[in-house]
Amino acid sequence: MAKPKMKAKPDAYIETRLGVRGGAPLIAGTGIKVLDVAVRSEVMEMSPEEIVVALPHLDLSRIHAALVYYYAHEADLDREWKTSLKKVARLRGGQASILEQTLGSAENLH
Repeated sequence: MAKPKMKAKPDAYIETRLGVRGGAPLIAGTGIKVLDVAVRSEVMEMSPEEIVVALPHLDLSRIHAALVYYYAHEADLDREWKTSLKKVARLRGGQASILEQTLGSAENLH
C-alpha cells in the first residue's frame, strides 16, 4: 500500500542562517526575509499573487509559507521591523525618502 503524500510544513520553507540578513527568518534557499513578504502583504496591501509577480523567483507556496510564519510570529517580527525603521531613521538623520514624502511615514502604516 502506498503511503499518502505528506504536505510540506510551512516551516520547511523557512530557515535562518547565521550571518545572512542578520539571522532573520528567510524563505529557504533565498535571501528574501519573511518580513519582506509580510511588509508587501500588510503595508503595501499586495496579494500573494502580486507578490509572486514582484518576486518571480518565488512560487506561491513559498509566499504563503512566509505569511503563515509571519502570522505565527507577528509580534516578534513587527518589533524587529519597527526597530529597523528606527535605525534607518537615525542613519538618515531625519531626512525623509522620496517614497515617504509621497506616502507618509512607514511607522504609521502598521
